Amino acid sequence: MALRKHSIITEFILVGLSDDPHIEALLFVLFLGIYILTIMGNLTMLLVVRTDSHLHTPMYFFLSNLSFPDLCFSSVTVPKLLKDLLSEKKTISVEGCLTQVFFVFLTAGTEAFLLSVMAYDRYVAICHPLLYGQLMSNQLCVKLVLASWGLASLNSVVIVLLAISLDFCEAQTVQHYTCELPSLFPLSCSDISISIDILICSILLHGFGTFLPVFFSYTRIVSTILSISSTTGRSKAFSTCSSHLIAVILFFGSGLIRYLMPTSVSSLDLLSSLQYSAVTPMLNPLIYSLKNMEVKAAVKRTLGKYLQYFR
Repeated sequence: MALRKHSIITEFILVGLSDDPHIEALLFVLFLGIYILTIMGNLTMLLVVRTDSHLHTPMYFFLSNLSFPDLCFSSVTVPKLLKDLLSEKKTISVEGCLTQVFFVFLTAGTEAFLLSVMAYDRYVAICHPLLYGQLMSNQLCVKLVLASWGLASLNSVVIVLLAISLDFCEAQTVQHYTCELPSLFPLSCSDISISIDILICSILLHGFGTFLPVFFSYTRIVSTILSISSTTGRSKAFSTCSSHLIAVILFFGSGLIRYLMPTSVSSLDLLSSLQYSAVTPMLNPLIYSLKNMEVKAAVKRTLGKYLQYFR
């Protein structure tokens, strides 16, 4: 990824989350804890789904595939944040910044597609239970996951080409703790109007293209649940998709706020970025394990096997 020749700077300076050493120390402990929980939670989910035969179903297949981009997404931003919280000068090379832009869009984009696919899976399970095994075949599940990564990769290439086309002449300070394309636009000394239009179109196509299937799936799901006569049946049906619905609200809510709101140096920008890049990857395995009896039982079985092995 070579920059155009008249971009003369070689690195950016990140403002980070704070310039107070005491607050930075507290934030370092906080985000180190978040990152450790993220790694442990998502690796546990991957291990449990892979080793426990009770979880070899499409829903848990997609859940384990969601854990992988969560791991990657958090690892793209949080280790750099932790390093900067301990550093007096927070710098990143231009090439490193553009690489971060690419992988943020790749991992976040894949997660958006997977959440959309998981909504369709819940729709089939609740609205067409007798056809579930036929409609959600193993081959289709694998194809949907590969398509999620492929479409997200294509979108990421478009985004990083936008970033490469920007000229950076003098301004070096990124008003953020990480490299995200909206934060790079104010630093460009070239005309960014077309780039902004392309970014907005990309976000709208990607964001609403993945959110609308979620919306329509849950419209049908809610309609089906309300038509169930017994309270127990309604409660059981809703419990199968409540975890996914929480994950969708957390991810899409913060992501759309960050990329569709005007870029500004505000706490809302920072909080929304922290929400979808650091907090949500930590919460996803907790949400699915705490609200799902099958996952909790599988975790106990897996831990029991490994503890017995080491005795």
